[in-house]
Amino acid sequence: MDTATQILVIIVSAILAIFLIVLIVAIVNLTKLLKQIRQLANRAESVADSVESAANVFERSASPLAILKTISNIVEHASKVKRRKD
Repeated sequence: MDTATQILVIIVSAILAIFLIVLIVAIVNLTKLLKQIRQLANRAESVADSVESAANVFERSASPLAILKTISNIVEHASKVKRRKD
């Protein structure tokens, strides 16, 4: 092998080594990022479940509250009518 070929082999080997190191670092960082995204997705799912359960509680309590409000309006209206007659 002449010197030009040896120099090219050394340059290509060095570039490949640098590329391999950069690729390993990128994969490690990507793995960490994916782990953080997974944790964030789990937290978001937990919050969504919590909000959904709270909405269900409000939905169940909304109809009795509406009935009570309607009854109180009727009683209030009846008492106003009774006061006018007196």
